[in-house]
Amino acid sequence: MGNYDEDTAFLGQKGPFFIILFFLLNGVYISTGLHSFYIVFVGASPSHHCRIADGNLSEEWMKASIPNEIVNGKLQPSQCWRYSLETVRKLSAQGYSPLEVNLTDITLETCVDGWSYSTEIYHSTIVSEWDLVCDSEWRVPFASSTLYMGYLLGSLVSGQLSDRFGRRKVFFMSLAAEALVILAQSFSNSWLLFCVLYFFVGTFQISVYITAFVLGNEVLSESLRVSFTSLGASLHYCFGYMLLPWMAFAVRDWRSLLRVLSGLTVVFIPLWWLIPESPRWLLSQGRVLESEAIVREAAKKNKVSAPEVIFIQSEVQEAASQNSKYSLLDVLWTRDIRKTTFLCLLLWIAINIGYFGLSLNTTNLSGDPFLNCFLSAVTEMPAYIVSLLLLKSCPRRPVLSAFLIIGGGFLLLLQLIPESQHTLALVLEMAGKFGLTISFTVVYIYTAELYPTVLRNLGMGLCSSAARIGSITAPYIIFLGKPALSCVSNHLHHSGLEKTPCVLSIRKGTFNKYLPYILMGSLTIASSIANMFLPETFRKVLPETLEQMQKCKRFIRRDNHTLEEGEGTVIVKEEKM
Repeated sequence: MGNYDEDTAFLGQKGPFFIILFFLLNGVYISTGLHSFYIVFVGASPSHHCRIADGNLSEEWMKASIPNEIVNGKLQPSQCWRYSLETVRKLSAQGYSPLEVNLTDITLETCVDGWSYSTEIYHSTIVSEWDLVCDSEWRVPFASSTLYMGYLLGSLVSGQLSDRFGRRKVFFMSLAAEALVILAQSFSNSWLLFCVLYFFVGTFQISVYITAFVLGNEVLSESLRVSFTSLGASLHYCFGYMLLPWMAFAVRDWRSLLRVLSGLTVVFIPLWWLIPESPRWLLSQGRVLESEAIVREAAKKNKVSAPEVIFIQSEVQEAASQNSKYSLLDVLWTRDIRKTTFLCLLLWIAINIGYFGLSLNTTNLSGDPFLNCFLSAVTEMPAYIVSLLLLKSCPRRPVLSAFLIIGGGFLLLLQLIPESQHTLALVLEMAGKFGLTISFTVVYIYTAELYPTVLRNLGMGLCSSAARIGSITAPYIIFLGKPALSCVSNHLHHSGLEKTPCVLSIRKGTFNKYLPYILMGSLTIASSIANMFLPETFRKVLPETLEQMQKCKRFIRRDNHTLEEGEGTVIVKEEKM
């Protein structure tokens, strides 16, 4: 099929066509930033305690009916237990005050009458509406995981659909569907329905992200391609991420927040008439005239003259007949492609665990949750700028390994920080997020450069799908750092049974607030080893076919053959005896 970049070199590296398309595609990423982490606020757990459903009790007794517990060295009212309401009523009726009674001798019972939630920070969340606390607390990380389960499906399906029907159609259909599903989610009447709809939000959201990413890679000029994949798409995604906490601060009801987010997505639908299909994809389908029409329109906007013949029809059709048969199996079919795919999968899984784990953990940090989320988003801004500078002038492989080690190293250092140093711990966590954000950016463009055009969307989709193992796991890794309180005697109040005093304590083996950081830090550092075996793509031509795809590095000696590292290939030299 020839080389697309060479055939369209007359368009230049910049010009109105490329610049307008650059900003249009980037603008869509603002919506993905707004949608990626709204569960942080929608699923936030307000301060709560057992509801005391007895209007005859004095305010003093109602307050004393909630035992205190120590969490992270702080004394706070219990969120899941209360003193036996029957016993409290009897003591109150007999004229005792809480100061005259040894409250620890009173039996504990669960919140059988429900919970009372603070509205100081959040007016309404799915936690306060459906009581997703205590024994149901696991439902919150599960709800978070359903988004990433949707990512898994969307990454697989969108890649195949866009390779078959076109990047542009799948892109805008996914964008419209995402807006509709978020709107429907705001009317959810149960936790289960919320999770089902959130699954489809993830399916369409990742489809928008990946398809726009591939479309920009294939349509933009070589000089703008790196800016788009590092600074452009990521920075605008970060703008949306930064806007989210301010919107959540202004709209503190979860249903209203989702409706606002859905409405903002609709404004991007008219871009259908401004964003063209990928000429590279059209050529891969043998649709030469349509591809040439887009390129000639680009030449007109860039005010340059197009040659009479841009693409040779016979060569394009011959290549298209070969390329049209590619499927997901081809990403794993040959040994060399399989090795590249396997190493990329390891990187994506580890990076996703760290990145999404830290992003979802912002409301668990000390301080204002809206400010913490904003700081987490702001941390990504310099990371994307540094990524652009490094990607333009440095090889991909060492840059990725270096920041995997940096990001993981800061997370491992957190366990050495004293309990009282909250600011220092926050700085280290943001530094870890900085390193992982750069790694996330680099691995995206690195993977796109490794795969040829005929398999690029499939390869990106497969890597993103496998990475969902990391993002699905991330909420539960963060959940490992939450304390689990239990009653030591395990004899709770039941009518007709003898009441036995019990004391609140943290279950041994279930709580280590540093465990999430140890796991995330260790995985990211370990993944840097896998990265060292991938080929370098810096200043290499973007591959169009399987034959142009580089092979992984190998350092193996077999019998009388020595394998040496070549320039992206493996050269076999036979030793002389």
